[in-house]
Amino acid sequence: MSNIQALTGALQQSGMRITPQRVAICSLLAESHEHPTARQIYEQVKREYPSMALATVYNTLDTLVKLGAVNVLGHAGDDHVHYDADTEPHVNLACVSCHKIIDIPSDHVRHLDSEISAASGYKLLGARVLYYGLCPDCQGQPHNNLKTW
Repeated sequence: MSNIQALTGALQQSGMRITPQRVAICSLLAESHEHPTARQIYEQVKREYPSMALATVYNTLDTLVKLGAVNVLGHAGDDHVHYDADTEPHVNLACVSCHKIIDIPSDHVRHLDSEISAASGYKLLGARVLYYGLCPDCQGQPHNNLKTW
């Protein structure tokens, strides 16, 4: 998981001012295991900074993604983009019913990153391995909301 200093340092290197709102965004990302959406980040940070604009969240996230400090994930069956500050190689599992996303460490993904980097010469900034399915809690539910998938 990225730490707050790494995220704010990335923003500073990109030329962004380090405002209390951006520090709060970075803090939420660094401490979250929930893979929040931009709207969720906005709603939480806005409690402390009521004048903050949603555009600040999107601009901050966009910059962090471009720098490889944060990964952008696809939707989890909920039509919302989720963000992950854990840029270490791992697998994300998304439940298409409750939309929860969890991380699973994987040596295979770590080795794949090394193989791809060596074969291509690319400096990898991040990767996205996202599996979709039904979590154990939702598998037994009669109305598991698969219609949205």
